[in-house]
Amino acid sequence: MCNLYRMTKAPAEIARLFGARAGEGANFAAEVYPGYPGLVVAEGEARVMTWGFPLVLKGKSGQPLKPKPVNNAREDKLGTAFWRASFERRRCLIPVSAWAEAEGAKGAMTRTWYSLAGEEVFAVAGLWRPTEEWGQAYSMVMVDGCAQMADVHDRMQSC
Repeated sequence: MCNLYRMTKAPAEIARLFGARAGEGANFAAEVYPGYPGLVVAEGEARVMTWGFPLVLKGKSGQPLKPKPVNNAREDKLGTAFWRASFERRRCLIPVSAWAEAEGAKGAMTRTWYSLAGEEVFAVAGLWRPTEEWGQAYSMVMVDGCAQMADVHDRMQSC
């Protein structure tokens, strides 16, 4: 799962499923893209954050560009300066109904949805942090892909 997932349950239902408080003002789309709001469970509360830690890049003449959302944290990079504080102090669960993968030949790829058999919702491991650019933001933790997904992607979310 790299850049798109679904969360089709209401925040109150997610809070109940995860034994958390329901946060106020939860507003997010059923399909969640990097840089947009999604629901997470952090510090005992189901709340909305922006998907992706902002990475501020600079243009050719040094001017700051619009931040890029870094939506996936590789588990082998969690000790780096970009991720370390969040990994040590701000972990979260990301409720997911299904995730999408692009499949097919380059230029003719289609979106294929995957989910866990028999489960309406599952959780993905995540990290979060406060940001100046977007308020609270989260990122998914990615690990090596399992054998069932090897033909589709070499990395996957940590469930």
